[in-house]
Amino acid sequence: ALAAIKPLDGTGKPSDMGKIVLVSISMSNATQEFSFFKRIADSDARKSGKLTIVDCAQGGQAMAEWVPADGGPWREALSRIERAGVTPEQVQVAWVKIANKGPAGSIQEHLEKLEADTTTVLHHAKSKFPNLKVVYLGSRIWAGNAIGGLNPEPYAYEGAFAVRHLIQKQIKGDDSLGADETPLLLWGPYLWAEGEKGRGIDGLKYQKEDFTADGVHPSESGREKVAKLLLEFFATDPLAKGWFRVMK
Repeated sequence: ALAAIKPLDGTGKPSDMGKIVLVSISMSNATQEFSFFKRIADSDARKSGKLTIVDCAQGGQAMAEWVPADGGPWREALSRIERAGVTPEQVQVAWVKIANKGPAGSIQEHLEKLEADTTTVLHHAKSKFPNLKVVYLGSRIWAGNAIGGLNPEPYAYEGAFAVRHLIQKQIKGDDSLGADETPLLLWGPYLWAEGEKGRGIDGLKYQKEDFTADGVHPSESGREKVAKLLLEFFATDPLAKGWFRVMK
C-alpha cells in the first residue's frame, strides 16, 4: 500500500504533475493540532511539493459524529478538500485521531464503542476517498487537569488501547478491517505523556500552560508540541517519509 502512493491527477490517475493529499479526520483537539502541523510542514524543506495537506478535522466532531455517512462532518471535509484545489480521488493518506465525547463505563465498554465507531469511520473514508491507501491512527494527549466529562483521564490514556487493538485485528485478518473496505492501519506518533512527569523516551511533558482553561484542549504551546511530533514522525518514519519527503 505504501509503495503504491504516487502523485495522482484529479481523476485519480498517476501523473507526474499530480498530487498526494494527506487529510485529518477527527475532533477539536485534532484540528487545533493538525492546522498547526500544516503551517509548519508547509514551510519545511523536507516536505514534498507534490504533497497537499488538508485539515478536515472539526470542532465537536469526534468519532461518533463521523459515523453517519452523509453527516455534516463528511460534507464539510469534502468542501475543504475542494477549497484546497484537490479532489477526493487524490486523498491517499489520513491521520485519524480517535476519541469520543463523554466516554463512560469500564475500559471494555467505552473502548468497544470507540472501536466500533472508528471502524465505521474508516469504512466511510475508504468509500469517499477511493484511493486512500493508509491511515495513521492516533490517540489523545494527557487530560490530567481536565474539567468536566468531555474526555478526562483515564479515558484519554485508554484510547490508545483501541488504536492497538484495531491494528492487531487487521493484522489477524478481521473481516471488518479487510483491504476492500479499510485502508492499511498504522501507528501515528504517540501523543500521551503524564503531565509534568513526562515520559522517558523523548522527554515530552505537558505543563498546565499547554492547555486552555478546560484542561482538555491544547493551548498554542500544546498545539505546537503535537504539531512538531507529527512533523518529525512524517518526515523521518520509514513508513511515512517515502511519500512525505522531497524525493532525491
